[in-house]
Amino acid sequence: MQQFPRRLLTVVTEAVLERELVAELEALGVRGYTITDARGKGSRGRRQSDWAQESNIRVEVVCEPALAERVAGHLRDRYYDHYAMVLFLQDVSVLRPEKF
Repeated sequence: MQQFPRRLLTVVTEAVLERELVAELEALGVRGYTITDARGKGSRGRRQSDWAQESNIRVEVVCEPALAERVAGHLRDRYYDHYAMVLFLQDVSVLRPEKF
């Protein structure tokens, strides 16, 4: 079975940014993404999802490595100083490269 290398960019951030992030992802060339609610605890304390204005989301993007790096850099530069946001990248393999 042939596999194709891609990169998974995961963004965990404040739900209030969802609309803006979606617009920026699309403007940067991302073809698809998955957004889910997220809860947890980190350096800024515990985040609950039962109140929309204080909830977190998890955004996952599978794409070409160069695009993932570009998007991560843009988000880091634009949001890190003013919002709770964690970014991480992972190498992944896909079976249907035309989807990503």
